[in-house]
Amino acid sequence: GFHRLARESASATYLQVLTPPSHIMEDQVKCTPPDSLLKYEEPLYVGLSAADAAQVKREGANSSQLDDMLNSMIPPRQWVEESGAWMQHVSKDPATRHDVITLQEQLDRRHLERQARETGLCPVREDLYTQAFDELIRQVTMDGPERGLLLLRVRDEIRMTVDAYKTLYDSSVTFGVRKQMAAEMGVSDLEATIVEKENRKKELSNKVLELRNTVEVIEKREGERRQLEDKKRKEELDFLKHQGQHLDLFLKQVGGNK
Repeated sequence: GFHRLARESASATYLQVLTPPSHIMEDQVKCTPPDSLLKYEEPLYVGLSAADAAQVKREGANSSQLDDMLNSMIPPRQWVEESGAWMQHVSKDPATRHDVITLQEQLDRRHLERQARETGLCPVREDLYTQAFDELIRQVTMDGPERGLLLLRVRDEIRMTVDAYKTLYDSSVTFGVRKQMAAEMGVSDLEATIVEKENRKKELSNKVLELRNTVEVIEKREGERRQLEDKKRKEELDFLKHQGQHLDLFLKQVGGNK
């Protein structure tokens, strides 16, 4: 009975909003609400622009406490078409077991239709589960407002956690880009240093080869000089030995004649 009175009160409040101005043709006020897993009431015509929605909210001040709770938990959605601006409040109908099964089937079908990824980051999958969770909050709130408020706290906490991770991810991406740019700026200096070091290495290698050739030439010359000196000393020794032998022979002959 409470839910029925709430729906009748809301319908009476927005009766004049559902009726478009007389100068607008019937085919001009037709609208196509955006697809959503969240169950909404019939669209409300709010005027030619979205600014007229504020007047509609003021006219709906006599809504019930449950309506105010649901509207604060899940605000009405608004959009603008060629026919004008429209608004939709979440449905005040209590959920049944069939509604839960239908929600699950719609969630699976939307996954396939919108080609949501099963794993990893996927904005489509995130949007679908957000809609499904809001619909569960609506269903639970209609059955027990206290449980609905608790689920609302859980939803807000999850969103804050996700936002914190997004902020952390954006910060890490920015940090990584800065580091990459700094590394790229240092690469040119490192490449220039590498080229300089390689040229220095070539110069030193050439110098080493030059010094080795010089050492070989010096060693060869010294070897030849030693051979000449050794040969010369040997000839001198042979000459001195030969003279010594002749001198001994001469001394013997002189001594024999005496």
